[in-house]
Amino acid sequence: MIEDTPNKPSLLERLSHWLHHEPENRDELVAILHQALERNLLDTDALTMMEGVLGVAEMQVRDVMIPRAQMDVIDLQQTPEEIIPFLIETAHSRFPAIDGGKDHVVGILLAKDMLRFTAGQPFQIRDSLRPAVFVPESKRLNVLLREFRSNRNHMAMVVDEYGGVSGLVTIEDVLEQIVGDIEDEYDFDETEDNIVPEGEDHYRVKALTELNDFNEFMGTTLNAPGIDTVGGLVTSHFGRLPKRGELITFSGLQVKILRADSRRLHSVSVTLIPPKNSLPLHP
Repeated sequence: MIEDTPNKPSLLERLSHWLHHEPENRDELVAILHQALERNLLDTDALTMMEGVLGVAEMQVRDVMIPRAQMDVIDLQQTPEEIIPFLIETAHSRFPAIDGGKDHVVGILLAKDMLRFTAGQPFQIRDSLRPAVFVPESKRLNVLLREFRSNRNHMAMVVDEYGGVSGLVTIEDVLEQIVGDIEDEYDFDETEDNIVPEGEDHYRVKALTELNDFNEFMGTTLNAPGIDTVGGLVTSHFGRLPKRGELITFSGLQVKILRADSRRLHSVSVTLIPPKNSLPLHP
């Protein structure tokens, strides 16, 4: 007679063999998960995702949204002929559609819907728009993710307490908090400083570095109205979201884009150069 093979114990069952007591708060649970990693009950990827799931429950939309200044939108006051090159250049799948200003979002355009456009033929972009979803900055990410899944939405506009549009958030922005960013050779270790020296007068800088911190470190006096970060300043000089490998020179600095995606700037290389070789600060 062949005896039944017992089912393989679940992760929780295996953990229960050596847990002294059930966790009473999030910190204790995280500590237990790290112990599980040390005992080879979890691998690093599983631990990272578990911590991401726990973190999402405590984060708000404002923590991950694309800021208003970095939103790529289409303006319905433009013609399809004017809009299509922008869609191709930015390469997003969805775009907020505005009517004259970013506080007037009237819908969401799916780039694939523009495939129906034929030059010389009548085409109303408004007829192709999907309804825009609006969420407050304070909404919890776990709640937003549940709503994205149940409503099959992939993008939501974020509004502040006064009803103005402060940014946008996508389902990818939320999922990245769980599975992490796709890293490349230009990524920083999160434990390192925002500004990393790489030789004489040469530095790697995170785009989110505060201008005040950058100025203090570099001895510069960079500033621009309404701009608080290095990435924001660099983007303002380009007049658009720059692409990886692009160069620009201003205020005694040569800046090369190290990492950028279709929505935001992540890191740059900064080289100090003699003032005579630099372009004046753009107004």
